[in-house]
Amino acid sequence: MTSTPETDHDGLVDALAQAGFATMAALTRLSAVHDLSLTQLRVLAILRDRRVRMSRLADHLGLERSTLSGLVDRAERRNLLRRTPNRTDGRAVDVVLTAEGARLARRLEAEVRSSLAPMTASLTPAEQRRLRTLLERLLDPRPE
Repeated sequence: MTSTPETDHDGLVDALAQAGFATMAALTRLSAVHDLSLTQLRVLAILRDRRVRMSRLADHLGLERSTLSGLVDRAERRNLLRRTPNRTDGRAVDVVLTAEGARLARRLEAEVRSSLAPMTASLTPAEQRRLRTLLERLLDPRPE
């Protein structure tokens, strides 16, 4: 089959979808092992190195604030995170990891890295850097 811009684009879209499916499968397995939803896994990853306002976290996750509140309630009961007053706005509430949540977030980070590493193992270090650059650009498509 002759390569055309249309078939090249179709192949790119298919490869991107397949990579996404493989990534989601790995994350779904890890979530299940730790009795977490995929959204809870995302929250732990987001909070691993920062505190975030509840409203910003809801926006980032694309959730209604009431949905996020329930998710945070469940994670608080597991002692993974806690609500705390915002340092600069007394009306706002931040979410932070507890010590137990931070330990789990570090463990999950290592497990995610290990689970996804086989997908890029056949790439040279230069190809891995280029793929990272392209993926970061794809996820933040600001004009240069």
